[in-house]
Amino acid sequence: MEKILEVKNIEKYYGNKSNLTKAIDNISFTVDKGEFVGIMGASGSGKTTLLNCISTIDRVTAGQIIVSNHDITKLRGSKLNKFRREDLGFIFQDFNLLDTLTCYENIAIALTIQRVNANEIDKRIKEIAQKLEIENILAKYPYQVSGGQKQRVAICRAIITNPKLVLADEPTGALDSKSARQVLENFEYLNKVLDATIIMVTHDAFTASYASRILFIKDGKIFNELIKGTDTRKQFFEKIIDVQTLLGGDLNDVI
Repeated sequence: MEKILEVKNIEKYYGNKSNLTKAIDNISFTVDKGEFVGIMGASGSGKTTLLNCISTIDRVTAGQIIVSNHDITKLRGSKLNKFRREDLGFIFQDFNLLDTLTCYENIAIALTIQRVNANEIDKRIKEIAQKLEIENILAKYPYQVSGGQKQRVAICRAIITNPKLVLADEPTGALDSKSARQVLENFEYLNKVLDATIIMVTHDAFTASYASRILFIKDGKIFNELIKGTDTRKQFFEKIIDVQTLLGGDLNDVI
């Protein structure tokens, strides 16, 4: 299998010598092309910091993060911007759509920045909108559509550039259960049909059960790993709950 991501002995500290916090403590793992990896942990465990380091929002204090054989911890300036623009797709809990633009225009932004011609933009947006069943809302503004529809627009925006990695931070956190399930089925489609490589941070066991592998983070370290294998989603969900029990913390948050 082709490795898309290699995280090598990364550490992340905040603060100064008199008040130093180690948010990530010597974490290493790899992600293969086409994997759907979930990252779980209690609040303050370091899971979001880990995602922020992979997305280059945060810089690691030590270690390497390698995407397709390129050490992204060394990127600066225009090279860093190019990596973010072309190789990463972001999906956020609060959608991060621009209310002054239509759903179509929100999706088109990334391609416009890459100077893709208008006909190609139109073709690609219509193709992905059809696959995620949002063709009928493309002319609407974000404030005119539901939360689930907004997240599907955000998913389209994230994958329209065919990024190497799709990074999702609590993507169902702001959705009701029906909308969350629809969005997760879209993630499954992206992963299994479009072969998208997805890394998703979540505190929710139901959401995590859609992934093929889960990394559990505790106190900035990898505490455990679960691989779905031939398990049904229900069986995988039950195993996730078992590990959450071992982890302790806010179990009520994940049930």
